[in-house]
Amino acid sequence: MHVPDGFINAPVSAAAGVVAATAVAVSLRGARRELDQRTAPLAGLVAAFVFAVQMLNFPVAAGTSGHLLGGALAAILVGPWTGVLCIAVVLLMQGVLFADGGLTALGVNITVMGVVTVVVAYALFRGLVLLLPRTRASVTVASFVAALVSVPAAAAAFTAIYAIGGTTDVPVPKVLTAMVGVHVLIGIGEAVITTLTVGAVIAVRPDLVHGARGLTAPLRLRVGGELIDAPAPAPDPAPAAPARSPKKLWAAGVVTALVLAGFVSFYASASPDGLEKVAADKGIDAKAEEHATADSPLADYGVKGIEAPRLSGGLAGVIGVGATLAVGTGAFWTVRRRRAHAETGTHAESRTPADETRTEAV
Repeated sequence: MHVPDGFINAPVSAAAGVVAATAVAVSLRGARRELDQRTAPLAGLVAAFVFAVQMLNFPVAAGTSGHLLGGALAAILVGPWTGVLCIAVVLLMQGVLFADGGLTALGVNITVMGVVTVVVAYALFRGLVLLLPRTRASVTVASFVAALVSVPAAAAAFTAIYAIGGTTDVPVPKVLTAMVGVHVLIGIGEAVITTLTVGAVIAVRPDLVHGARGLTAPLRLRVGGELIDAPAPAPDPAPAAPARSPKKLWAAGVVTALVLAGFVSFYASASPDGLEKVAADKGIDAKAEEHATADSPLADYGVKGIEAPRLSGGLAGVIGVGATLAVGTGAFWTVRRRRAHAETGTHAESRTPADETRTEAV
């Protein structure tokens, strides 16, 4: 659903850019509470994984394909604030390096594919988790529903933006019907990918899944005919075991992303995705503009100068995964360090003169 340049007029594109920039700025602050020493590198991995899976277009109808948007997956794995940042990093790398999604439409794409999908998916996910039994199965069910709904929600959001600033005169009801209709089908694929991925991570490291935290429900006892929460067990006097390193999961995720982008992507559907198909059928693309980086060495997910399609596309995918992983990990580590510095400063300010006197005496 990457919106190219020319679909939306300049004023509305600029306004969407302001919305996207504000969302990213707010998410940077929110991500400080979600990221720690273990989850910061995993957030970069999630961005790289979403990039890789977005290369795998799957057929959804005659002559139409779809691909993962990733907002629901990112929000459930690493948290909603970090999830917005993950999708923003992916869209930035795709637009700058691969000429996928217009540069003037970057704000539209981040708003539609990042902000809307994350907000809708995570709100629905949290609501379902609260209603369902607190089990791993409930998390996967909630993931499926949240991912499914997030895709047509993004399609409706694009239609709303088109209704305000579309550059062609196509009846909005027709656009809405076509966009939501095809993206419901794409949403099924999104839900399957999201559920399988979340379920796989929960099976091996549930402690690293943001949406699976606090799964253990309190023990309830029946007293006098009423159910009450059992008293919490006394804390274990033994020292806590050190936290397990996420290195194995990180390595497995990187290898998976590289295989998907470098090899499996060659077998992806070549049919236009949902937005491209609707735009061509309804005439939305009448004023589409050539991408500013159409002549880049990696445009259209191929390496310029390499004639073999399999090698060209695979190498481009590997480069994209590596670049997204590097940029995402660097950004999230920076956010993590700022959180650590802020906590250090807070602790230093909270020290009293008596504390300092005791320290000097020691």
